[in-house]
Amino acid sequence: MGGERHEPPTDAFEAELDQIEALNRMQAAGSDPAVPPGPDNGTRAGGTPEEARRRDSLLLSAGHAVAAADTLDEALRLAAGLYAPDFPLDGQCVFGVADGNLTALGQYGFRPGGAGRGFRMPMNTGYPAAEVARTGRAVYLGSTEEYRRRFPATWHMSARKGRESWAFLPLVTAGRVVGVWLAAFRTPMDFAAGERALLTVTGRMITQVLERARASRAELELSRGLRRSMHTTGAVLTGLSVATRYVPTGGGLMVGGDWYDSIDLPNGRMAVVIGDVQGHDVHAAGLMAQLRTAVHAYAAEGHGPDAVLARASRFLTTLDEDRFATCLYIEADPSTGDLHIARAGHPHPVLRMPDGTCVLKHVSGGLPLGLMPGEEDYPVDTVRLHEGEILMLCTDGFIENGGHDMYTGWVRVRDAFSPGPTDDLEGMADRLMAAVLSPGPGARDAVARDGDDIALLLLRRDAVHARAEISQRRLMLTVGQDQGEGLAEARAELKALLHDWARPDQIDTAVLLATELLGNVLVHTDQDGALNATVSGETGTRRLLVEVMDRGDELPHQRTPGELASSGRGLLLLDILADQWGVRPEPEGKTAWFALNEAASGEPGEIPGI
Repeated sequence: MGGERHEPPTDAFEAELDQIEALNRMQAAGSDPAVPPGPDNGTRAGGTPEEARRRDSLLLSAGHAVAAADTLDEALRLAAGLYAPDFPLDGQCVFGVADGNLTALGQYGFRPGGAGRGFRMPMNTGYPAAEVARTGRAVYLGSTEEYRRRFPATWHMSARKGRESWAFLPLVTAGRVVGVWLAAFRTPMDFAAGERALLTVTGRMITQVLERARASRAELELSRGLRRSMHTTGAVLTGLSVATRYVPTGGGLMVGGDWYDSIDLPNGRMAVVIGDVQGHDVHAAGLMAQLRTAVHAYAAEGHGPDAVLARASRFLTTLDEDRFATCLYIEADPSTGDLHIARAGHPHPVLRMPDGTCVLKHVSGGLPLGLMPGEEDYPVDTVRLHEGEILMLCTDGFIENGGHDMYTGWVRVRDAFSPGPTDDLEGMADRLMAAVLSPGPGARDAVARDGDDIALLLLRRDAVHARAEISQRRLMLTVGQDQGEGLAEARAELKALLHDWARPDQIDTAVLLATELLGNVLVHTDQDGALNATVSGETGTRRLLVEVMDRGDELPHQRTPGELASSGRGLLLLDILADQWGVRPEPEGKTAWFALNEAASGEPGEIPGI
């Protein structure tokens, strides 16, 4: 230690430097103290220990800032502070390597239109950055003459720019060159070992920032895609209206673990779902997307609310045993207003009556999805939603946002939910969001103050006025295995049901498809076939729904039959000719169904919301 005294450090970085210098002196014991420091210790030739100390201090202070930079441009700006006046860094550019080309990802110190803007160059070009990208070895050019001698084809790109020396360093991740960092200087440089080491350290810092920026962009694109998917909901059925809102976490993503969905079901019903996957990171967003898709698929298969949640719970367990999710699933019948509700650890819904009275609607529930495998028991409660009533579903972030607990948050929501007319459901959703978010325009796109996602879904039972030309017809029959004439009778009765159908060609289509479904039951099972046909709606815009049920367990599969095949065309015909069709499992057996719309519709086979 030599008894040498030092001035007390002025800050934490100075103290750290004192410790490093003391350690260096211990390692240099026995050497000639008269030998001045060489260039390898980070000091340029002719520099003093004080200059080296100043540069090291700059490296520590600015280096921490560069490593924590959020964007590439910010990192380059901070990197300029790493260098003392005797190391005049004047401009920087980061080139990306992709698809056999170099592109400029960020710059600092170049004027618009210069080397840092609009740059795109093939990798086989005789440019220093291209050589670095190909070989993975840094290129140091200490003068204009050296640049011209080594790269005669491209040196003029940097001529007359007021710079005299250049360093091109590879940015390497996992052994692969992902970019090149250009550092340009106002004066000729020797690029001694110490200077090269300083540039190498800076390049590693910039590599970290580049990788963070790329990961953030990937997460942002993922979350944007997921959010766009939540804006696509099923068609609103007559008798029910839906309004939805979503506000992402404050952590920078466009979507987190919360979601909502509305799904068209067979028999003219619909499902509404709201859920919340534990966490606010990109992993929660990914799990949310997969779980939302699974719930949608289970619902479309025709499972009841309890079965949908039980299957979703087991599905989440296979994805991640350490995460759970809450969920509330409703199967709604627009014709009656009956809501069949199953709840998995999710907040209770809120019921608003026509006079503005709001009450928490307590419904039975089970454990959150994925919490305890093998314990998936979700009781189903039935609630009737009357005309003018609104049911509000939300995630806990909606109630607890802004530092509120479940009680005070509920009071705030109740006060915003109670007043005002109910005919403007979208306006009511905006008013609720404005009440729980920071004031300002664009409430639906605001950022949750506490970093928790918010999902909101409003479901309203609309008044259904009587119409003069409502057609409501129903045909129910059973064709037994030993009743060969049953198919002919079913065709005749179905034609009679559609005697005044506005599109005669669809009558033949309906008879053909119904015959195919009944024939499949009689040929491929040992069960009787039960047919249920319903015509509903106003004349000219009616809807025919035909369902054929049997007690067999095997679900049919669509095939591509050969030219001479005697079977296998049933589902293919459904896909081509029906406006909607599907197969759903029942507690005992299955039901195959199709629907035809009397009015002109979209592409045959399209199922809205699926």
